[in-house]
Amino acid sequence: MTPKRFPGLLAAAAMGVYLLLVVGATTAVTDAAAACTAWPACGDGLSVPTATAGWVALGHRAVAFLVGLLVLATGVAAWRARPRRRVRVALAAAIFLYPAESLLGAYVATRGGGTLATVGGLAVTVSALHLAGGLLVFGGLLAALAWELEARTGDPDEDPAVGPGGPDPATEPLDDGERPAVPAWGRRPVARARLVAGAYFRLMKPRLMWLLCLVASAAMALAGGPSLSVPVVAATLAGGALSIGASGTFNHVLERDVDRRMRRTSDRPIAVDLVSVRNAVAFGLALTVVSVALFAWVNLLAAVLGLIAIVFYSVVYTLLLKPNTVQNTVVGGAAGALPALIGWAAVTGEVGLGGVALAALIFLWTPAHFYNLALAYRDDYERGGFPMMPVVRGETTTRRHIVWYFGATLSVAAAMVGLGRLDWLYAVAGALVGGVFLWAIVRLHYERDESAAFRAFHASNAYLGVLLLAVVVDALAL
Repeated sequence: MTPKRFPGLLAAAAMGVYLLLVVGATTAVTDAAAACTAWPACGDGLSVPTATAGWVALGHRAVAFLVGLLVLATGVAAWRARPRRRVRVALAAAIFLYPAESLLGAYVATRGGGTLATVGGLAVTVSALHLAGGLLVFGGLLAALAWELEARTGDPDEDPAVGPGGPDPATEPLDDGERPAVPAWGRRPVARARLVAGAYFRLMKPRLMWLLCLVASAAMALAGGPSLSVPVVAATLAGGALSIGASGTFNHVLERDVDRRMRRTSDRPIAVDLVSVRNAVAFGLALTVVSVALFAWVNLLAAVLGLIAIVFYSVVYTLLLKPNTVQNTVVGGAAGALPALIGWAAVTGEVGLGGVALAALIFLWTPAHFYNLALAYRDDYERGGFPMMPVVRGETTTRRHIVWYFGATLSVAAAMVGLGRLDWLYAVAGALVGGVFLWAIVRLHYERDESAAFRAFHASNAYLGVLLLAVVVDALAL
């Protein structure tokens, strides 16, 4: 095993442990482990299973053994690669914890995951302890990977473009040679009407709608299962799409001057005067009224949360966070998390644990997703005066943070198995697309160009989209 393969082995071991986590949690939730309560095999400890559920439990143990060998091979590779001390410490912690986790898994399989203690009214079970230990092993491997990638691909002498206060925005718009071409309608009224209609559609940021509506759909499916009311679902999704449209419209209005200075936004409708500010504001207010009215038809809490989402994105994120703090993407992730709370509230009339868990998933996924775009458009964001992570802290730090938030996202996704409505599709799909996402992140560390950043950006979209679809299918399965 050559030292050059060490990061790939670390990544494979981390995702192997993660697969064990979600499959093991699903096995426990679906009571598949009850069909094979001996160790290491079933029956008297040496017999093969007699039911499908038993084969699932036995297969989980076999995979645990293989992943254990992979973790051990990673340790051997580390001995040959001689990584930095913190990499060795994180990896050693994972290696030494893995056998203990295996023994705890054997205990759960043979004795059950009963309650150990009650803390603050919450029961601490053996199964929960097993899951927490698995997350620690996963975290150790991922930490080792993040630090090893930084050591191999980072630039220790990198000088961020600006200081902590953020960049000074450019004072002039792009010249005609730098701006994307904008179609002209001339004297053709039909062409003009078509162009203006398209401009209003662009104001609503339709690219955001499908994913955020999928977030709300997943929350509703988790909350209501197969008994969901079709009118409630339709009204919630329509209200959600319009609230996204309102937020996007106000964002276009408030950032119109900055948009003219950035290449990726200089052809936006207000920036090129296709739509006047007055008309855009009126359009945004109309969308807000209809959106809140639809939510209110569902229930009052959904309406309140919908209005908060519009105000948060339009005012808190656009005016306060985005131009003033390097943590704008992190805190601003709350805007994308609110649809999860809205979807849950639309079905139950309250903010429940499932909605909060899904919101936490979206909140943590947002930096792992958007930092890739910030890397691709680093120069553009600097010209616009936005203190994005790559501009203020540098690209090396940004890539490391992507790994951290990736790990946090997957940890929450694994814990969500315990919500009860999620099954094998969610577990396997999450592990597979999570592996693709991590592969794109590793390539981003080595290639460090715009193409790699966009690849990781699209991989993050694919991860969340597939995971949310799996939530909907599993939760609605009869």
